This record gives sequence, C-alpha cells and structure tokens, in this order.
Amino acid sequence: MPPAVPSQALPPLVHIEPASTVLRPVTALAKAYSPSQTTGAHSHEEGQLIYAIEGVMRVTTPDGVWTLPPLRALWVPPGVTHGIEMMGAVQMRSLYLHGAAAATLWRHCQVIEVSGLLRELILALAAQPQEYAVEGRGGQIAALLLTELHDAPRIPIRIPWPRDRRLQTVCRTILLQPDLNRTVHEWGEEVGASGRTLIRLFQSELGLNYRQWVQQVRLADAVNRLSLGQAVARVAAELGYRSPSAFTAMFRRALGKSPQAFLRTSGT
Repeated sequence: MPPAVPSQALPPLVHIEPASTVLRPVTALAKAYSPSQTTGAHSHEEGQLIYAIEGVMRVTTPDGVWTLPPLRALWVPPGVTHGIEMMGAVQMRSLYLHGAAAATLWRHCQVIEVSGLLRELILALAAQPQEYAVEGRGGQIAALLLTELHDAPRIPIRIPWPRDRRLQTVCRTILLQPDLNRTVHEWGEEVGASGRTLIRLFQSELGLNYRQWVQQVRLADAVNRLSLGQAVARVAAELGYRSPSAFTAMFRRALGKSPQAFLRTSGT
C-alpha cells in the first residue's frame, strides 16, 4: 500500500483539454489499467468522478484513503491532489466536470453509490465523442447524468490519513491487515512511541480514537468484500469478529442498516 499523497509534494496538474471550442459541462474518458498500475500523484482543473466498471481501485489524497469496488465511485473536487492504485485489472470510466457543473457538487471528496441507471449513463457518455452535440443525444445524456449525480446516495466511508510518520507506519499496516488485533500500546512499542503519544496523535491528526479508526478501516474493507459477493459470515471471520452477529451490529451502527439490507439497496 503506498502512503497517502504527501502534502508537501508538487504534483502535476492534469488538464483535460476540451475537444472543441465549445466547453461541455461533463466529459467521459475510458481507460484500461493493469494490476498494481498507479497514476501517480496529480490533480485536475476539473472535478473528477473516479469510477471503474470492473476491478477495484484504491485512491489516496493528503487527507484520506478510499477503496472503490464497481458499485462505488469517488468524487474528487477540482485541484485536489490524488493518486490511484489498481488492486487488479481495472476498466475505468472517469467523468470530468468543468466549471459551473463541478461547483454544483461536493466541496470535499465523497463516495457515492452507483445505481444501474447512473452506470449506464456513464457508459453511454463514454461512447460519445468528447465534442458531442450539446443539443443532441450526448447533451441529453450529460444533462440526465448530472441530475443522477446530484441524487446519488452518499456512503459515509472515509479513512482519514495521518502526516506523522510513526502513525503512518501503524495505519499502513492496519490497511494491509484489517484483522490485526493489537493494542495502541503494542503499536507504540513497534514504532518507537509511547501508547499515550499514539493516542494523542490519533485524536489530533485523524479526529478519531484508535478503535474508531480501525473500525473505519474494517467497515470500508467489509463494504468492498460484500460488494464483490463474499458471504457475511466469511467477511466477519476474516476481519476478526467473534461472530457474524457482532460484525452485523458494528455494520448497523455505522451505516444504519444490516449487511443484508445494504446489499439489497445496492442491487448486489
């Protein structure tokens, strides 16, 4: 797992040139990536909806980490530095929102649920030329797509990322092994800091205590596993929960519904 995008880096600013002198409010780009391929840290003048119809991606910013299966997409506002790592082969279908269209969406990175209709609209726009006729089919697809984006359900899953190197070591290891059951004091011995120091850093840098942060990691991992078709009992066992009921209780507290209800509303 690569570290989050360093805040002190000066990443390249990637600009998606309009294909004509008429600026479209939203354009789509289709691209295939190989396993473990990365984009590197960069930002866009446009807002970007990062979405893959196949494969799983991990997106990092200076402030958070998101893992995205095909039922989820991440909105990245204009100018936000981010990098994408492919967790396997990925078929990406990104949207770029220009000017006023980007300003109508969220000011911060946001995970949304991709409905069947939204998915088909993204695919349809990706099949259009970038200089699609504003008054034609492409323009109609784009207009409906923007409406669907505004109404898309938001998923409250974000893993905040620290800047302290000792805390980064702890967090990176937990991301790779969410089932680890270590106390904050055991982590302190491993990274050369007292447990009290780590407790303070979790709260000051991440706004969560240690257990809350670990729960966010496990919750994000669980959502991805469930979205990919893994059984609730298997997910609970592999994440270290005593029983499926204990896992379900955590899931319900965090997302307001059981894993089964979550899967039904997600169309899985």
